[in-house]
Amino acid sequence: MRLIVPALAAILAAAPASAQFMDILTAPKTLIDRAIEARSTSDIAKDNEIVVKVNGIMADLGTVKASTEIYEQRLLITGVFDDKALYDRFLRDVKAVKDVKKLYWHVAYVAKDDAKRKRMLDWADATAMGVKAQGRLIGTKGVADVNFRTTADAFGTVYIIGRARSGEEAKKAAARVQDGTGVKKVVNYVDIHP
Repeated sequence: MRLIVPALAAILAAAPASAQFMDILTAPKTLIDRAIEARSTSDIAKDNEIVVKVNGIMADLGTVKASTEIYEQRLLITGVFDDKALYDRFLRDVKAVKDVKKLYWHVAYVAKDDAKRKRMLDWADATAMGVKAQGRLIGTKGVADVNFRTTADAFGTVYIIGRARSGEEAKKAAARVQDGTGVKKVVNYVDIHP
């Protein structure tokens, strides 16, 4: 517990205030999971540094309209902005973050008066969809859930990123995240490394 508390404090210090509630709920499991992942501590540390930088960008812009997931310096960002200048600045600043090997940009600009907004999920529902997708991986036979990250966007798309030990594991993981209420599509960024 002594290791978790300082780590939790570091996560909270880097996160925007409105994102801290979810961090409090998920941080202990996330820290334990990352400790048993099939990758090096330095790789995990690089991922954490990148996320802290992106959270800092969001804090500087005064927004939490985006969600980040990362695995092996492959950064996945989802979200919706209604301010085009803020969207453009966020994209520019994220692209400037060092050590990102691949950026999967799924952030949309949707104007406040765009009719698409009526069909979009709100932030809480999209977050719940992503958390439930991750939850479906836990206990799935043949899937090492700690090597995968999931998130969802306001359009009902669930994203999965991580590393599978085989093609079969990758297929099982993608099928499990697809198997949820309201999931319209799955975007798969899982690498296979036996």
